[in-house]
Amino acid sequence: QVQLVESGGGLVQAGGSLRLSCAASRTIFSISAMGWYRQAPGKQRELVAFITRSGAANYADSVKGRFTISRDNAKNTVYLQMNSLKPEDTAVYYCNARIEVFGALKNEYWGQGTQVTVSS
Repeated sequence: QVQLVESGGGLVQAGGSLRLSCAASRTIFSISAMGWYRQAPGKQRELVAFITRSGAANYADSVKGRFTISRDNAKNTVYLQMNSLKPEDTAVYYCNARIEVFGALKNEYWGQGTQVTVSS
């Protein structure tokens, strides 16, 4: 089991920055990938970014160049630095952890979500 706790959400003006944190209840060193998803009202949950155990990062096209995902294995924490925020970034942001075995998903965990609101 892995418990994930997000923090760092809030209200910010367009063009501003926020940094989200996701603290895991156990070491993330062995977790295959950790990521951030978001869900805006009336929309499906979408992938924002993820980072693999080796440190490779991938981003949704909508956030490339503005968001940066990173992980600190010593602190069991994953971060999402969000710069140049836009009103369309407004959503609940969820942390996700995937444990894969030989490429197949074995377990998946979610945090409770943190609200990000960007005002125009």
